[in-house]
Amino acid sequence: MEPIAIIGISCRFPGADNPEAFWQLLRDGVDAITEIPSNRWDIRQFYDQDPEISGKMNSRCGGFLQQVDQFDPQFFGISPREAVSMDPQQRLLLEVAWEALEDAGQVQEQLSGSQTGVFVGISTNDYTLIQGEEYSQRPQGYDLTGNVLSIAAGRISYQFNLRGPSMAIDTACSSSLVAVHLACQNLWNGDATMALAGGVNVIVSPTGNIGLTKLKALSPDGRCKTFDADANGYVRSEGVGFVVLKPLTKALADKDRIYALIRGSAINHDGRSKGLTVPYGPAQEALIRQALEKAEVAPADISYIELHGTGTPLGDPIEAIALGNVLAQERPPESYCTVGSVKSNIGHLEAASGIAGLIKVALSLKNKHLPPNLHFHKPNPYIPFETLPIRISQALTPWSTETTPAFAGVSSFGFAGTNAHVILEEAPPLS
Repeated sequence: MEPIAIIGISCRFPGADNPEAFWQLLRDGVDAITEIPSNRWDIRQFYDQDPEISGKMNSRCGGFLQQVDQFDPQFFGISPREAVSMDPQQRLLLEVAWEALEDAGQVQEQLSGSQTGVFVGISTNDYTLIQGEEYSQRPQGYDLTGNVLSIAAGRISYQFNLRGPSMAIDTACSSSLVAVHLACQNLWNGDATMALAGGVNVIVSPTGNIGLTKLKALSPDGRCKTFDADANGYVRSEGVGFVVLKPLTKALADKDRIYALIRGSAINHDGRSKGLTVPYGPAQEALIRQALEKAEVAPADISYIELHGTGTPLGDPIEAIALGNVLAQERPPESYCTVGSVKSNIGHLEAASGIAGLIKVALSLKNKHLPPNLHFHKPNPYIPFETLPIRISQALTPWSTETTPAFAGVSSFGFAGTNAHVILEEAPPLS
């Protein structure tokens, strides 16, 4: 398959409002997690360290964007009345889609009517939960279009008059990386000539935190400690990101700037594992092998993996062992693959987590450095590091490989069982 070029990036993540700020955050090893701000909900009302208390959450922390309530509707030709009814996720997607296309050097007038696809990972809608009785009993027309998940993608296609495939994807935490996979499939089969792929997650209601507390999923101290012995759950975060994708030959012909290449991808499901939300190692292993096969890349040539890495006692060892089984194939002794997770910096963006990981790797390839993974102090004793060809990135280091070009993988696993993996390659040298 022809490689797919990443020609544009835009993002808003905790502590970083654009790709440049995001790279600086990663490079400097910044922890962007804060206490839940008072403009979301009063944490004093909902917090209790005992996770069994009804209606309470056991974590005070999260990763949050600034000013999710700020939006210029007239810029997009939207009435103020309609804008008020729009889920902030829809507003952010419009803004960041515009920024991504601008970063890719795309002219709006020339895009109009094109076979450009839109693929959006989106899984929750907190906005409806805080609208009160008026919304639930006497909804207006804009309330429907402002909050239905399918409109998250359709509104972008409508706004820019894009005629390619347009869809919202919900596979829980793997949604946005599945969106990237589907975008690539549509580019490869000719249904789209260019694509926007990404995801969004905004947290404005305590309901999700309370439910995840009851599932024992959240870290009481509010940090994702990937592969660490003290890993005790994840911290919820919000954000939005898009990449602009185009087949490599077309990108080269158009003289587009290229951040990185997507060489192949795969998705699958755990099937009947030990529980509905329990990750399944053999499925993860099969997934990564399939992605590598499609990319025509040998496991031994992978020098970095962006882990799903939520920092859960159950999920981390399963992921590590499955990954190690794949990467060990024909890998020379003492040749280790570096691994890390952006969740240690900005938390778990859930539906947008996959695109955050993909953007991190694309920026790392572009800048030829691997940023540090935070909160790793003592290895998880259930991960046999002594027999696995993986090592945690603990400092900013040059991305050096014995093979040219550099290859990397990105994993994203959903708690409903849908898994995604994407293989990336550094951009070709400028001619």
